[in-house]
Amino acid sequence: MSGRLTRRGLLGAGGAAALGLGAAIGIPPLMNRLLPGGEPGRLLRSALPLPARYTAELPVPAVLRPVRSDADADYYEITARRATVRLLPGHDTEVWGYQGTFPGPTVESRSGRRTVVTHRSELPRPTAVHLHGGHTPQDSDGHPLDLVGGSAAHHDMPGMAGTDGMAGAEGATVLAQRAYTYPMAQRAATLWYHDHTMGFTGPQVYRGLAGFHLVRDEEEAALGLPHGPRELPLMIADRSFAADGSLAYPELPGGAPGVRDAYMNGVLGDVMLVNGAPWPLARVDRAWYRLRLLNAANARRLRLALDPQPAGGGALVQIGSDGGLLERPLRHDGVDLAPAERCDVLVDFSRYPAGTRVRLLNRLGDGPAGEVMAFEVGSAAADDGFRLPDRLATVERLDPAKAVATRTFVFRKGEQHWTVNGEEYRPGRSIAAPRLGQVEVWRFVTDFHHPVHLHLDPFQVLGRTSGRPGRNDTGWKDTVDVLPAQGVEVAVRFTDYAGRFLLHCHNLEHEDMAMMAEFTTTE
Repeated sequence: MSGRLTRRGLLGAGGAAALGLGAAIGIPPLMNRLLPGGEPGRLLRSALPLPARYTAELPVPAVLRPVRSDADADYYEITARRATVRLLPGHDTEVWGYQGTFPGPTVESRSGRRTVVTHRSELPRPTAVHLHGGHTPQDSDGHPLDLVGGSAAHHDMPGMAGTDGMAGAEGATVLAQRAYTYPMAQRAATLWYHDHTMGFTGPQVYRGLAGFHLVRDEEEAALGLPHGPRELPLMIADRSFAADGSLAYPELPGGAPGVRDAYMNGVLGDVMLVNGAPWPLARVDRAWYRLRLLNAANARRLRLALDPQPAGGGALVQIGSDGGLLERPLRHDGVDLAPAERCDVLVDFSRYPAGTRVRLLNRLGDGPAGEVMAFEVGSAAADDGFRLPDRLATVERLDPAKAVATRTFVFRKGEQHWTVNGEEYRPGRSIAAPRLGQVEVWRFVTDFHHPVHLHLDPFQVLGRTSGRPGRNDTGWKDTVDVLPAQGVEVAVRFTDYAGRFLLHCHNLEHEDMAMMAEFTTTE
């Protein structure tokens, strides 16, 4: 199946636009200057001296306790609010955080056991909460017009940048609190929850509205993976700071959606935060650790690698992807993560001598953005009995030969904003109607870098125009990095829940500037 995804095939599917060639798709000359080749986004430099690296201790987000439980479900309450925190030494920073923290608290669920999270907001602007990677019904999916809280002055806010005449409040529902019900009919995986407000996802996630949601099951538990202090969720995000220590973001004046023109291809920060700390240090034993890697940046792509590499290489042992465990472990010298992608890896720090400082680098970053965090290897060499298994899990494979439809979605720049199939996002306009339970093949074709995210169900990558799936395409995915002038073909099967769901770019500045579309699942 992957062999059929060729440039010739993409031309037949999407015309000249499918190749993403600037002249063919009519990108204005100005856009050619604003959107150069290479990595997406534009650097926003901080106005204060950057802190020293590897001095802050790695924080680990607290695990939220349920307010109550019954035979069928666990119930949680989370309030989004402003808070003053110390992200950089010597400076106070206001964040918009779930429970007033950045990242928000971690929620843990058991597969098959219902989780109900009631969200409230004390922020001046409404929020919407999306459980990224969650298999959830429509009314709990975090549609960008299913709003929570906010002052009355912001309820009649505009829609998305470039979509003149579209009021964001048209068709919106605003509740003082909203209970999101997650059936958890899904396998163990690293999920995350974040803001999804129409036109304002970028600045609100940037200010701190993001947190981990971990799903556990018996299949994973049977592997005896590193846990407790040797299981580290790592939320990686780049941010920039104003001279007073506040978070800097190039918003438009007057509360309009979108960003200043120079940053329309994405906002890049010059401070790398891990769990809210700049270039932190984690002290580890000479033992196996589980690192749940999440790229929570607005636009920055990552290529993560350990330095130094241990003798023999293959330091990052991938055991899981967006949608949970792989069939077998994969050894990598480095892993690529586009915004919103996750990679579950094991690292055996006993391969390093005691006292070694091991840096986690970003090979796609320059200067400060090229370093992420460090691990200080201690002298303790505890043997907890863990042995890396040859096989991890049973992973169902979707058969593309059984696909009932093939659909093409072209992500490209329009005259003023980003588009899907030549159209900016309009709430209520559905561009596909897949039937529940049926396998389909979806093609994503781009002009520039676009990390494409599907709501409701994960998919499996069949191939790329450059050939077979990449090594980072393995397993169940809900976000895939589509490279410039390329295409990706995936097999997907939506299940359980009929309704409207979203397909969009997870470069948050692209998303806020209308690179989003709805599809409607039917019985």
